Amino acid sequence: MTDLDHPITPAPADAPDDEAPANDYVIEVSGLRSQFGDHVVHDGLDLNVRRGEVVAVVGGSGSGKSVLLNTIIGLKSPEGGSVKVFGQEVDKTREAAGLERRWGVLFQHGALFSNLTVRENVEAPMREHTRLSAREMVELADLKIALVGLRPDAGALKPAELSGGMRKRAALARALALDPDLLFLDEPTAGLDPIGAGAFDELIRDLSDSLHLTVFMITHDLDSLYAITDRVAVVADKKVVVQAPVAELETSDHPWIQEYFLGPRGRAAAKARAQASEA
Repeated sequence: MTDLDHPITPAPADAPDDEAPANDYVIEVSGLRSQFGDHVVHDGLDLNVRRGEVVAVVGGSGSGKSVLLNTIIGLKSPEGGSVKVFGQEVDKTREAAGLERRWGVLFQHGALFSNLTVRENVEAPMREHTRLSAREMVELADLKIALVGLRPDAGALKPAELSGGMRKRAALARALALDPDLLFLDEPTAGLDPIGAGAFDELIRDLSDSLHLTVFMITHDLDSLYAITDRVAVVADKKVVVQAPVAELETSDHPWIQEYFLGPRGRAAAKARAQASEA
């Protein structure tokens, strides 16, 4: 086992959330309060994510989805409540516990370093968090680049030389650089055409299954919700109002959930998913 390995065992897909043992939670958010000045974004928000799950967070504009993500990864300190990842309080022990080495983040626009090649971007977390030799970093970076479906010569290219879909994959390769247990995705299919978005969804599901990743993502993409998620957490009224598989959300009487999942686009996504399952 290398110094980058953190093997985990996926939770049973059918384990009810309220019956999962505490040590099976990768993310535990309890009573979260987030605010900017007098503006309260979250008030008493609770959210749990089990090992091996693909969980998506949805909500209306301004509901605080990105604030929630930034709080979980320690970029924002909560005004109240508790945020734990791998059982560690993030706001207090993120660096001391080495939590940043155990997760990878794909930001919405990739956030690649424009002056570095793809390979150098993927190597960046290794340079910061490991003592690998230059040769080992090159070999691992090339492995990650191949893992996300980029051609071998992509490693020598700069971000500006890549298409939008290729930049997403390059950023994903960097997020996977340290063999994380947990992957955070911020609007992973935003800006991609339907074919590219579908291929990216399939890649995420394949990586989650093969690498036993826990995936936490923010998305507006209804096709992604139907295609790859185990559960969806809906943020509304400053809280997570429900966490459930998409099929259960379709029966919710919450006004925003009904509008989102039972509107024209939601019905179209559900129909497309049902047809794909029957094919």
